[in-house]
Parts: sequence; C-alpha cells; structure tokens
Amino acid sequence: MRFELTKEFLERIRQAIASEDDQWIKQHITDLHFADIAEIMDELSMEQSKYLYYQLDEELQADVLMELEEEVRDRFLASLSTKEMAEQLENLDSDDAADILGELPDEKIQEVISQMEDDDAADDIVDLLNYDEDTAGGLMQKEFIQAKLDWPVNRALVELRRQAEDVEQVYTIYVIDDLNKLVGVLSLKRLLFASPKTPIRDLYEGKNLIFVTTSDSSEKVAKVMEKYDLVSVPVVDLQGKLVGRITIDDVVDVIKEEADKDFQLASGISEKVESNSSVFRISRARLPWLLIGMLGGILSAQVISRFETNITHLPALAFFIPLITAMGGNVGVQSSAIVVQSLARGNDPFDSILSKVGKEAVVGLVNGLLCSTLIFGISYFFNDYRLALVVSISLLTVTIFAAIFGTMIPLVLNRYKIDPALATGPFVTITYDVLGLFIYFTVGLLLLS
Repeated sequence: MRFELTKEFLERIRQAIASEDDQWIKQHITDLHFADIAEIMDELSMEQSKYLYYQLDEELQADVLMELEEEVRDRFLASLSTKEMAEQLENLDSDDAADILGELPDEKIQEVISQMEDDDAADDIVDLLNYDEDTAGGLMQKEFIQAKLDWPVNRALVELRRQAEDVEQVYTIYVIDDLNKLVGVLSLKRLLFASPKTPIRDLYEGKNLIFVTTSDSSEKVAKVMEKYDLVSVPVVDLQGKLVGRITIDDVVDVIKEEADKDFQLASGISEKVESNSSVFRISRARLPWLLIGMLGGILSAQVISRFETNITHLPALAFFIPLITAMGGNVGVQSSAIVVQSLARGNDPFDSILSKVGKEAVVGLVNGLLCSTLIFGISYFFNDYRLALVVSISLLTVTIFAAIFGTMIPLVLNRYKIDPALATGPFVTITYDVLGLFIYFTVGLLLLS
C-alpha cells in the first residue's frame, strides 16, 4: 500500500518525539520505506529530525540520508559534529559519501576523514574526491563484486559472499585477470547453476564488453547506459584495471541535472540556481539574459524607427507587429527544440544538415501558407488589400526563415562545443524579433511605396 503523509499522522509523530515515545516510533516509523521516512523528516524541525533519525538502524539511516532533500540534508549534516558526520558517512556508499564531502571546505574534509574508523572506506572516499564530479570517476562507487579468471566456482561463491557485505545491490559479477584488468562479466544465474569445480574462465562473457573509463564525461556514461539498457556499468582506469562501477540511480541523477540545466538555459538562466539560492546568485544568473533581451529590444526599436515613414503612411501596420514577432519566435523555438532533443539523445545530425534544413523549410512553407492565408482573410477586414498582402507575405517569409534558422543554430552551436540548449533561450527569440520586423517592414516598403 502506498504511504501518504497526512497532517494528523505528522502531528502524532511530533507528539511521539516530544514525549520521547521510542516504542511508538519504532512500531510506526521504522517499518516504512526509507523514501517515506525522508519525506517525514523533510517536514520536521531539525531537532525533531535528528531525534527520529537516531531511532533508525544504521543501514536505514544511510538510505534515508540520501533521500532527504538536498537543502534539508545539508542542514542536517551541518548540525552534526565531525565525529558524528564521519560515522554517518561510513554507512553510505563511497560515491554518496564523496558527493557529500565534496561540498565541504578542504579543512572540514580532512577533519571528517581523520575521524573515520574504517580505513578502507576512508581511502575509497579520498580516491573518489580526486576525480572531477562530472566524470565517470566522480560518479562511480568503489563497492562492486569481482571474480578472478582462475577461481573455481566454489571459491568464487565464498569470495563473493565476503564482498557482498559492502555492496547494497548486486547486478553483475565483473571478471578480472591477475593484473586486475577487466576481461568480462558473469551473471549470478550462470554462476549459481555451474559445477563447483568449474573455473570462472569457462563461464564468463568477454565479447562485446561494455565499460567506461574514469575520464569519460557523465553525459557519455548516461548515453552508454541508455543505449545498451544497463543497470550498472564497470569503470576502468587508463590501464584497463577495474576501479569501480556506476549504477542506474546515479545516472538518473545526471539526466535530471542535465534536464534542469537545459530548462534553465532555455529560460534564460545562465547558471544552476535553486529556489533557496541567495538573491545575489539568482540575480547574477538571470541578469545576462535580461541584458541580452534589453539589447534585442533596442535593436527592434531601431528597426521600427528606420521604417517610421511606412508606419506613418499606414498606421495599421503597427497592429500586426506582435503577430510577426510572436510567430517567428514560436516557429524558431519549435524547430530548434526538435534538434536539441535529437542532440541530447546522442544523435549528431550535422552531417545531414542540408536534409534537416530542407525538411524544416518545407514544414515552414506548409505552416506558413496556412497561417498566411488565414491572416490574409483577417487583415482584409481592415478594408485595405495592400495591408492584407503585406502581412500575409511577411508571415510566410518569417515562418520559413524561422524554421531554417531554428534548425541551423543549435547544430552550429553543438558543432563548436557550445551547449545547444542555449539555442532555445532568449537568444533565439531576440534574433527572430529583429529579423521578423526587418522582413515585415521591408515587404511593406516594397509593396506600399
């Protein structure tokens, strides 16, 4: 049954914490899913959260800690002493612990590491901190299951039971040689049904081995796991030695972060911000695009001023300025969004740029003809045949150009290693505003003079 946090239940939890009713908490809270417990803690005060947290066993504490909202988790950890933080990090997977420590000052990191009793865990965390957070090395965890080629099945099972104590989820067994180089993978099913004396080298699969290196970008890791439908992928160093694994939950986080970043870029925000970010940081993130928008407005005003005579001669021209600019921006964003989506999936259509541009031009032509025909009929009610002709021709031309440029801009940006998500932001809208007005008034000048 799905858990639903009600006001009544939340108030009862607060009462149990206030009265230190540990028995009630253990009876009603500890059997919940860790995600549900995290949801409860998000709604409690810091002191209440700490009290509830310490009623949980160590394994459940680790799961709950990583499910907390980032802001709540940061405040929770900040309230702990160095020793308490070290104890909590020892219960986490190495990659999660490294992510948390990576946000702290260097001095604080050293203090926490020195307080850790598990030397192996501390070494793993220190090793992970040496990698850039946006690489496979920064994403990977050091806990994984491995077997050597010359092991018989019965020895492998003994070794795997020992290794599995530190591994929360076992997806695949990685097979290595005497130099710790990755040579293949082995499924649990095949291992369990094999004869006890059968060597691992007779069971493992070494063909079409999928792996990533520590220097690969997080985006590449996500694309590899998506392409091959993997729940985990091994990570090797430059020598081919197995050093870690990346699981699907970490990749989902990468995909979400990239989606958030692209959305913010498309919205005109130049850096990652949260709702709880400082006023200065939020302002700094938005200001560059606001300045670009202001510049675009100035350019649009300059275009209008150049054709002031046309507007004076036929004031009705001004009525359709919002229509022209809006249509150009909408069509351009539609075209660029399709290309950006294709690029995000790992497809680089730059080599077929002519076919892409040609296709979008045809789409723009079809949609432009339909829209311009409709607007011709509407503008004809102004009892001016010339005005109707100017508006319809301009709309058709703007639609075609917007479709073409909307396709080309993200392709060119991607070609020069610039995030193509930028193409769907205010930059594109501003471009089409200026271009659309220029086309509109130029057509008006030619037909009305």
